[in-house]
Amino acid sequence: MFSFLLSVVALILGYVLYGRFVSHVVRADSSRLTPAIVQNDGVDFIPMPTWKVFMIQFLNIAGTGPIFGAIMGAKFGPASYLWIVFGCIFAGAVHDYLSGMAMLRQGGVSYNEMIGNIFGEKARVLVSILVTALLLLVGAVFVYSPAIILGALASVFENPTSSMMFWVVVIFFYYLVASLLPIDKIIGRIYPFFALCILFMAVGLLVSLLIHWPAIPELWEGLGNRLPSLGVSGQDLFPCLFVTVACGAISGFHATQSPLMARCLKDEKYGRPVFYGSMITEGLVALIWAAVSSWFFFDGGMAETGALNAQAPTVVQAVAKHWLGVVGGILAIIGVVAAPITTGDTALRSARLMIADFFHYDQRPIKNRLVITIPVFAATIALLWFNMSDAQGFNNIWRYFGWLNQTLACFTLWALTQWLYVRSEKPYFLITLLPALFMSAVCVSFILVDKMGFGVPSAVIPYIASATAALAAVLFFVLNRKTRRDGVL
Repeated sequence: MFSFLLSVVALILGYVLYGRFVSHVVRADSSRLTPAIVQNDGVDFIPMPTWKVFMIQFLNIAGTGPIFGAIMGAKFGPASYLWIVFGCIFAGAVHDYLSGMAMLRQGGVSYNEMIGNIFGEKARVLVSILVTALLLLVGAVFVYSPAIILGALASVFENPTSSMMFWVVVIFFYYLVASLLPIDKIIGRIYPFFALCILFMAVGLLVSLLIHWPAIPELWEGLGNRLPSLGVSGQDLFPCLFVTVACGAISGFHATQSPLMARCLKDEKYGRPVFYGSMITEGLVALIWAAVSSWFFFDGGMAETGALNAQAPTVVQAVAKHWLGVVGGILAIIGVVAAPITTGDTALRSARLMIADFFHYDQRPIKNRLVITIPVFAATIALLWFNMSDAQGFNNIWRYFGWLNQTLACFTLWALTQWLYVRSEKPYFLITLLPALFMSAVCVSFILVDKMGFGVPSAVIPYIASATAALAAVLFFVLNRKTRRDGVL
């Protein structure tokens, strides 16, 4: 428990100290007019209250990532605490804040446009393809899981709506409405409530942890002393932990969501609490779930879980049942169901905006929104339908999403390194260069060793390849860096 509490304090101090430093690097200026003010179109560019922008940003980037990812990451032992803390402070929050501010400074552009402005047209096209694939995967995977949960709940009450297909149709209909309407009509009104559900659930678990004070693994007992060979089910601590605990530490998907709120922010100085702060908040939620899960996995837990092979939804159900009571359990289920749905709809909305920006297609007329939305939804439905026929469909989508998600984070960190290098005479680009190197090594290693990739059996070759890839990325950066400007961000 002491390791957990120290980790919580470290995250908070990270926001106060390192967050302030990163804000200083960007030189947030209240005198600059934001895109929400300059380009207000009543649909996507709309100034909104900062507290609401924070809640929406938190819910958009969270989904079930800080819950399911942290639960699965807890199987690796207390090492998950270190990754959540250091990953959040020095990688994830920096990634989210700088990408959000870069897009805001460029007029609220979409992610692919930001990459194109930094690296050129070829990079813009490549990233547009990768991001579209990622967003479709997000839309599909976050229809799949809530549809299963809602169908299971309906079957308990012998309700005729227990069919998974019924809930898939319902969720897609909601996606369509939420993606087409102005952002303040549905997203701006109901998302803060769902965000509160997730935060209430986390606070309730924190209180329960303090009351129960479970004997969970401590850092000074050894990072993997409770686990066989520092891994679970054949997965090594490196690189698998750093892909498993993605959204709770760093996630490339977050940068695709940043334009939504960059177009609603009224003042640059609020970028730090909205972008950096929402990532730190997500890290706190992930820490709490990792600590609770450690007790379930290693020190008794409940009969519903009991073993390292317990699945994340099983742990969530047991926690809601035994620790949160009736009201807390209901809010927990709402959070677990609503979080993926709300992440899915903003993912598809982001896909619409990104494609519209790519083709410079005005999104104020609703018919123009439909022209892009219908093909996007058709592709997502096809992807979901293809994987629903496979018993491992959800796992397949999730695994590809996880790796592509972290790979996208690498693209973002390298782009932000270039952005900082060009715009500052001081070596501020190091704050993104170092995490970019680490995440590049993680992604290359993972795709080589994991069975979804090449499944290389040797423990040496993937690490040599990952180090080589990281050095190659540095060489590419050095050869392609642009001339510095006047030192003004």
